[in-house]
Amino acid sequence: MLVVAAVIERPDRRILIGQRRRSDTSPLKWEFPGGKVGEIENESPEAALARELREELGAALTRCAEIARAHHHYAATAEPLEIRFYAAEIENGELSPAVFEQIAWVLPKELATYDFLSANARLVADLATGRIKPAEILDSATQRP
Repeated sequence: MLVVAAVIERPDRRILIGQRRRSDTSPLKWEFPGGKVGEIENESPEAALARELREELGAALTRCAEIARAHHHYAATAEPLEIRFYAAEIENGELSPAVFEQIAWVLPKELATYDFLSANARLVADLATGRIKPAEILDSATQRP
């Protein structure tokens, strides 16, 4: 199963993360916003990312660039996941989190203090140590949804 996730970084370097609801699988774990590709027939990963950001946050994706991939298999799921992480930019405006217990804007070095889904561990480490800098990657990209 293909999943996409957005790493949204503000000019103050803070990154948006969301906490899963208590009633979700992996309750109260933190993650980057996103979801499954293919909810719409022939949906591209970038189109899925734009759709998921609209559905989850009421946000409009303006541009994105892939920054990492992860393959993970959770014991509770039959199918392994391929996760594509994107540096993403959204239009300015108020976010309306529809699927999260809460959201937070955190500095990269603070990410390690949050209990993330295990599939996000490598990216969290790369962001926290500065090996991946989403804003710089996005500034050199031109991919639009």
